[in-house]
Amino acid sequence: MSAGGTPAAARRLTRRRFIGAGSAVVGVGAIAAVGWPLLQGQGRPGHLLPSQVPLPRPYQVPLPVPPVLEPARSDGTSDSYEITQHQADLHILPGLRTRAWTYGGSFPGPTIVSRSGRRTVVRHRNELPQPVVVHLHGGHTPAASDGYPVDLVMPVSGGGDPMAGMDMPGMDGMPRMSGDIAHGERSYTYPVNQRAATLWYHDHRMGFTGPGVWKGLAGFHLVHDDEEDALPLPRGERDIPLMIADRSFAADGSFRYPAIDPAMHRAGVTDAYTNGVLGDVVLVNGAPWPVLQADRVRYRLRLLNASNARDYRLELSPQPPGGAAFVQIGGDGGLLARPVRHDALELSPAERLDVVVDFSRYRPGTKVRLINRFGSGPTSEVMRFDLSPSGRPPADDSHVPDQLSELAALDPGKAAVTRTFAFQQSEKGGWTINGELYQPGRTLARPKLGTTEVWRFVSDFHHPVHLHLEHFQVVSRNDADPGPYDAGWKDTVSLRPSEAVEVVTRFTDYPGKFMLHCHNLEHEDMAMMADFVTE
Repeated sequence: MSAGGTPAAARRLTRRRFIGAGSAVVGVGAIAAVGWPLLQGQGRPGHLLPSQVPLPRPYQVPLPVPPVLEPARSDGTSDSYEITQHQADLHILPGLRTRAWTYGGSFPGPTIVSRSGRRTVVRHRNELPQPVVVHLHGGHTPAASDGYPVDLVMPVSGGGDPMAGMDMPGMDGMPRMSGDIAHGERSYTYPVNQRAATLWYHDHRMGFTGPGVWKGLAGFHLVHDDEEDALPLPRGERDIPLMIADRSFAADGSFRYPAIDPAMHRAGVTDAYTNGVLGDVVLVNGAPWPVLQADRVRYRLRLLNASNARDYRLELSPQPPGGAAFVQIGGDGGLLARPVRHDALELSPAERLDVVVDFSRYRPGTKVRLINRFGSGPTSEVMRFDLSPSGRPPADDSHVPDQLSELAALDPGKAAVTRTFAFQQSEKGGWTINGELYQPGRTLARPKLGTTEVWRFVSDFHHPVHLHLEHFQVVSRNDADPGPYDAGWKDTVSLRPSEAVEVVTRFTDYPGKFMLHCHNLEHEDMAMMADFVTE
């Protein structure tokens, strides 16, 4: 069977058995190249790229909230939107302008709000100097609109090279494959046959996802449904999407990125940054260390890690009396069955956590910082909530019920097949899945529509693993229970060094070619992707 397929009854991988299985899957040479001492490392991914300008003081600017995009057209079944991707000069750092690649002139791009069961069509026009691809991350989407990395939208100006990015590090000699090329514009059709969730859209061009997202190509796409609307959760101005993304800046205020080729004819970053690029400025909704003037009531915070490689461990400082500052109500794929209380939240790149914070637990006038325990210096700060000094909080009829949703658990014992995918560095300098550097069109798995499968992900370093098309449920970590942030439906799972994670999913609705990849964007751009085909 492809991708190490075995009967579903096969036993789960333990850490010890992973080494033996990994040798069989990816070859003894690949294991030796990584080395057991490196497999044991528990350090955070990435390397810091320092800015070339003085960093602004935190907590000097208000938190911006991305505007909601209005449909260009609507009918009885569909809403149609239009977005032009173009360069824009943004005011991010004091006294400087940052030339960004934008969706509609802003970073983040405008928020699209869809209704479950109502089709959304988004037409993207490319006025950037390079080709683009758009992926709706977390969308249950037909293959033609999923954002396959060589299905390019070429610039309206005629610039850009459709074959750029096919020369990834370590891919010398591999055959080139062009995708479905659109010139100037492409319409992406999303049936939205899925439950309410916090999704996001971003660039997905082969070899250049890292610089594309770093330059600003990211935005929220929120899905609502009747089940969620019936809950007494915070809403309106107290339902706030927060896109957390670190960046570095050059002396002229532009985004600084360590590309091998700034002209973007060849993919990849310089050697020091092959394990990921870390910035020294934390942006929330595009603003450095912003402040939200908040009432002493409950807020719903839709947290998205849109960083290329940085992990976050988020805490409130000070903690509220009694702890459990965050009440998690949802994850990548929407509502949890029941709320989960946390003192801290861990987010790897592309993961989302929906939480409710009750600021009435604090005294009037308290300044509550959202901090990052995985950071140091400026990256240990994220944003601040300045609470109203009024002694009496305003009316708040929201609350978090004990039951949020009815979630059907998939039974891994009924899986048609178990497949193993090993995420490891290659001897040639790229990043591999099952020992293979990515090649468009080469298929590592062919799941049948209507069937359930268990997929095992095993690692050398830290890899946030993202599955297109379907959400999944985490079954185990290292043959033990799932982690504290694994509840509910997910599309991205944080795979730690020397770890084996099992997930179970069911493939439905859409035949075609989809992707599995690491969402450390530098790993992704250096070939840590794989195709699977649903039939």
